[in-house]
Amino acid sequence: MEFTVGVGKSDFEAIRTAGNYYVDKTELIYELAAKRENGVTLFTRPRRFGKTLTMSMLANFFDIRKDSRAIFGGLDIMRHEDFCREWMNQRPVLSVSLKDVEGMSFEDAFDMLRTTLADLCTGLTGIESSQSLNPSDKNLFNRLMFKTASKDDVKNSLKSLMRMLSAAFGRKVILLIDEYDVPLARASEKNTPENQFYANMLDVIRGMLSSSLKDNEFLEFAVVTGCLRIAKESIFTGTNNFASYSVIDERFSHYFGFTGEEVGKMLEASGLEDASGVIREWYDGYVFGTSHVYCPWDVISYLYDLRADPAVLPKNYWGNTSHNGILLSFVKRPEFRVKGKFEILMNGGTVTQTISDGLTYDTLVSSEDNLWSVLLMTGYVTKSDPSERGSTVSLRIPNREVAAIFQGAVARLFQDTVDRRVQDSLMDALWNGDEEAAGKAVSDLLWKTISYNDYHEDYYHAFLAGVFTGIGYEVELNKEKGLGRPDILLKDDDNRRVLIIEAKKSSREADMEGDCRKAIAQIAGQGYAEGLYDYGYTQVRCYGVAFFRKRALVRLG
Repeated sequence: MEFTVGVGKSDFEAIRTAGNYYVDKTELIYELAAKRENGVTLFTRPRRFGKTLTMSMLANFFDIRKDSRAIFGGLDIMRHEDFCREWMNQRPVLSVSLKDVEGMSFEDAFDMLRTTLADLCTGLTGIESSQSLNPSDKNLFNRLMFKTASKDDVKNSLKSLMRMLSAAFGRKVILLIDEYDVPLARASEKNTPENQFYANMLDVIRGMLSSSLKDNEFLEFAVVTGCLRIAKESIFTGTNNFASYSVIDERFSHYFGFTGEEVGKMLEASGLEDASGVIREWYDGYVFGTSHVYCPWDVISYLYDLRADPAVLPKNYWGNTSHNGILLSFVKRPEFRVKGKFEILMNGGTVTQTISDGLTYDTLVSSEDNLWSVLLMTGYVTKSDPSERGSTVSLRIPNREVAAIFQGAVARLFQDTVDRRVQDSLMDALWNGDEEAAGKAVSDLLWKTISYNDYHEDYYHAFLAGVFTGIGYEVELNKEKGLGRPDILLKDDDNRRVLIIEAKKSSREADMEGDCRKAIAQIAGQGYAEGLYDYGYTQVRCYGVAFFRKRALVRLG
């Protein structure tokens, strides 16, 4: 069969029906049901690590309203013949995702929750006409379906629908709740003392979970997924047989994300074995329990692009789908003193922190330990040593993709906090040809931002671009000019003048002067300034800039 990947697909049936490549994780079904020790199992993992696809897989396997033998054909779970006879399509399933429950206010978010429940009821159409249902259940079903449900109706909605399903099919119900914490995460971001967004949303979500998970006679078992485990005392109070598995737990660790062996088989099937090194560098490096895993979203996205263009370079897929504000909340809190720790991480080093996997969204930023815990649980850092146990662990950035996200947060911080007076003094020095003043200003700005010592010239290019765009200049980066591409070309059309800057990273401080001269020679030799006077510019300043760690040397050509 031809190798195809389903980018963006999280529907198990659609992937299998279309013949898309599927990394077999179906043994999880057996682990959850045949070896079941818990009434409620919570899996917390970062975004884009297969939680939704896993829930779709579970729903397709268990749902009594489906015949799933064909789409599970040839997969690992089918080896358990007795188990499949007992469980496959033998239980009513209630599966709901809360990923879209958000809004600018609690009222908006509550309306989205009612819409989600209405969609859920649409998928259950028919059970309300069952002869085994009482009139009050039928009326409640209609209120949920037509979005007229009260807050109390919503709090009891999942248990009520489970009662109806159980009555209709004569079996206990398997409950699947995907992205349970999204409504709380979004509410916490927009919460104020005046609107009480978080407290109101917590009240509703806690009511839904408590009524459906605690002492529910209609529940066979439940699986819940999210990014963070919210402290049991906050939302899972009284839930019996409850177990939570996060990125620091060993059990189930290899069921979320791709292992190295799984990626190797995928590359072999696609004929792209030569890409293994770059995929490992960019998208591997996560440690869940003691398992080393790749981000599946990244691997699939990059393979899709590679098959269309074998020369395509890796890029940041995960960061474009995740909310990166947590990094900014870190670096903007001066009382946490994390600048030095970020520099260690961005240099490829590790930091040791105390971690908790029981948090509440309204207190996430109340301590530095909380924020490090969130970074670990959401995939921005990972354990450095898989064998570490306990609450104190060493952390590192997992791969180049996440390192680029850190660098983006640093650039954003720089733009938000830089002293405008230093920027202005730099521009005055550059326009006036004052090498020493320009070098001092650049060095001063470097000291005020987070940087790293595994220096790539791209970092310095982005740093300079941030300085210039932050004060309103038009900046062109690596744009074709003359016989090559200058690192930075800055135009001041109002005053008909141009700056051309070629930046070099020096290996030693003693090399900086020579590297400046090489940069100036490159500007002249490649003709970067040619034609600018013909366009009406009256002043063109060309500079070579050499960087060594946090020191800059500026020379006028």
